[in-house]
Amino acid sequence: MKIITGGVTAPIGFRAAGMYCGIKKKQKKQLDLALLVSEQEGPVAGVFTTNQVVAAPVVLDRLHLKKGIGRAILVNSGNANACTGPDGMRVAKEMAQLVATAVGSAPHTIFIGSTGVIGQPLPIDCIKNAVPSLLARVTRRGGNEAAQAIMTTDLKPKQVAVRARLGGRMVTVGGMAKGSGMIHPNMATMLGYLTTDAVIGRSALQTALSQAVDQSFNCITVDGDTSTNDTVLCLANGMAGNQTLKPGSADFRRFCAMVETVCRTLALKICWDGEGVTKVVRVEVTRARSTTAAKQIAQTIATSNLVKTALFGGDANWGRVMAALGRAGVPIDPSRVSLQFGDVPMVRNGQGLGRVAEQKLTKVFRAKEFTIRVDLAQGQAEAHMWTTDLSYEYVRINASYRS
Repeated sequence: MKIITGGVTAPIGFRAAGMYCGIKKKQKKQLDLALLVSEQEGPVAGVFTTNQVVAAPVVLDRLHLKKGIGRAILVNSGNANACTGPDGMRVAKEMAQLVATAVGSAPHTIFIGSTGVIGQPLPIDCIKNAVPSLLARVTRRGGNEAAQAIMTTDLKPKQVAVRARLGGRMVTVGGMAKGSGMIHPNMATMLGYLTTDAVIGRSALQTALSQAVDQSFNCITVDGDTSTNDTVLCLANGMAGNQTLKPGSADFRRFCAMVETVCRTLALKICWDGEGVTKVVRVEVTRARSTTAAKQIAQTIATSNLVKTALFGGDANWGRVMAALGRAGVPIDPSRVSLQFGDVPMVRNGQGLGRVAEQKLTKVFRAKEFTIRVDLAQGQAEAHMWTTDLSYEYVRINASYRS
């Protein structure tokens, strides 16, 4: 597997573009509309938010996903088209129809994404006027432009692509994502779009994407919030011409690894671009009785505001980690727990290792990236999550998001 440039347009047959259409504030003129188009239709897979308050684009995409065929994705930023009632659904359908007419495909092959402020009507006239120009702009070099156009509070575009030989041909998987705040597990936690030129069936593609999301986007947390619009989609067009990738085969496992690499890379880019983030920390829980228990403990530690503020302040307060794992709702034996921060053991058999260890731990906490390892000594299961610190800047950004 080789990491290459190009993002969503790295696979054969995909073109993209981004432009300013008038949704975001005029004085900023930031790109706010992205279009991704495949030269031919193919299987599509998707994973969506588990939030019960769901934006119109998610409702529409879920309906379209039942048909299992995708051709293009249109995404706007600056407006979430959420909590907008019947008019919001009408606008989402009109967005799909606009692209369907322009590219000559059925509306159910077009997927829609929106991100931004909740509760405000999405100005469809801006999009309607922009789609012809946007379609004329799509190129094999347009991936970066599209990645910029889906950003909200993100500081930088997020994209990656990987390539490997599968089924006798070179196969590529590309991706782009947006996400900075409202990042938490149990769905997709942001907007993410993947493309591949692999020949693969719809069910196999869904399996690969679901597994990858579970090990990547579902393993990151910035602030414990999930959005009304969280979506990850993957379009496949089969233009690599490889032998069909079938579940159980070695080539399918390699393809799954490619999709997971793309998702994990994008997930970590989201962490590093989190609102006000200065540290990204991996929380590993090992030797738990079950994977579910390990995940629950990892998530409790990763979402603890006391842990996250200690990370920001460089305060080597390992007691906060112990307190978090103790309230995770999972039966443990405290006398068997060990903690390690980076390469520094801090707790063994439930007891702290003293001031010398704490002095070493202070140096670990000054690093921008390290691992917290929790050994429960109860079983063989394990799980991980990536978390970030919680800074003054996060509060500043979110206190004035609409203004």
